Amino acid sequence: LIGRLMFELPEEMGLIAIAVRQTQGKGRGGNVWLSPVGCALSTLHITIPLHSNLGQRIPFIQHLVSLAVVESVRSIPGYEDIDLRVKWPNDIYYSDLMKLGGVLVNSTLIETTFHILIGFGFNVNNSNPTICINDLITKFNKEEGTKLKALTADCLIARTVTVLEKLIDIFQEKGPNGVLPRYYKYWIHSGKQVRLHSEEGPIAWIVGIDDYGFLQVHEEGKGVESVHPDGNSFDMLRNLIVPK
Repeated sequence: LIGRLMFELPEEMGLIAIAVRQTQGKGRGGNVWLSPVGCALSTLHITIPLHSNLGQRIPFIQHLVSLAVVESVRSIPGYEDIDLRVKWPNDIYYSDLMKLGGVLVNSTLIETTFHILIGFGFNVNNSNPTICINDLITKFNKEEGTKLKALTADCLIARTVTVLEKLIDIFQEKGPNGVLPRYYKYWIHSGKQVRLHSEEGPIAWIVGIDDYGFLQVHEEGKGVESVHPDGNSFDMLRNLIVPK
């Protein structure tokens, strides 16, 4: 529906579709995304000029959206220490333990404008199939003796879109360095080890992401290289390859 509408609306008009439940949710690489009631589920349409900082680095959008989801919670006074984090390239995690959300971005270039459809889903009030944000809040209240209120999907979708708009503005003005300090504050990978080329391949240490959103790793004796997933593994970081 949005794919048809997005080319017909005036440029200044925003477009978002929000679902209470999905029966045919899609994940990365053709995976099915389970969408019970209690998830925040939406598809957002945005336009990005090709000749702009973000237009030249379109893969970065998934990182900005993941960050926006995390900040939608952790920018609320009192909720700063809820252990919601980003996992490269497009997952939202509880600590480094469990996935509770994901982002899927599709882009179409028409002349000099990217039309971007951003699908994002994250568990707000549904403990299954993994864990949800309100579970994390309940756990935090129990451990810290606080009385933080449960959050709602509609509130967090609105906050995510608001934060995303600000992050895009910052990126367009300052490039990757304008947002990366905030991204690294919440990501789960600093200093972690990965294997290159195969499951028995050489060990490398994650150091960050490059200007185009690819993962940067340091292999001993070889310096820093940019890598991307092999496209086959369920765990995106199980097996990384170095582009030729």
